[in-house]
Amino acid sequence: MENFPYEELSLELKTSSGRTLVLADPHIAFELSRGLRVRTKFEKSLAEFIKDKDPDLVIILGDIKEPLGMSRFVKKLLMEFFSEIVEYSIVITKGNHDGKIGEVTKEFRNVNVVSHFLLDDMLFLHGHQNLPEVEFEKAFLGHIHPAISLRIGGNIRKVKCFFKVRDFLILPTINPYIEGFDVREGIKMIPFLKDSSSGEAFLGDGTYIGKVELNRKA
Repeated sequence: MENFPYEELSLELKTSSGRTLVLADPHIAFELSRGLRVRTKFEKSLAEFIKDKDPDLVIILGDIKEPLGMSRFVKKLLMEFFSEIVEYSIVITKGNHDGKIGEVTKEFRNVNVVSHFLLDDMLFLHGHQNLPEVEFEKAFLGHIHPAISLRIGGNIRKVKCFFKVRDFLILPTINPYIEGFDVREGIKMIPFLKDSSSGEAFLGDGTYIGKVELNRKA
């Protein structure tokens, strides 16, 4: 996966903290939960991507790891991952898979784990809990791994997408091995967006797919 276009599943923003790289849902150690016998070493290529981008700040929108617990193997992978990017400022907005993440991040002074993060009137969060009581102009979140179905070459394929609902932009999972969820199902897992009537889908290269009606029967 060295040539995987991670940039099409992440965002680069200019903020008061400098060049800011935003990504969602890496789910490091996902192989353990998905029955794979071969190590993908995804976390190594993700670290290389971050170093190639050389940002001033990295914001990870939760679910840095896949297993809910913290086994020795999971801790080993996370320690190796954070050791590769120790020179960068990292903010993690804690996700529902990030239990006991502090056992690892306490070893790294450059990593800050928070429930949400506010920067330049922009709110960053995972998306599994209610909105914090803060003022913001726009928000970025993950959690639901948004995807839509498109007809490509006569076949229907599910593709990852960015999904915008009002002032909220939902990022796809950065993990190339994890397929996305249909946004019409996934939106129900975000407490503050579950009753939304529609949203807009974009591919990673910026292609506008169009409006997607939500909360209706297939």
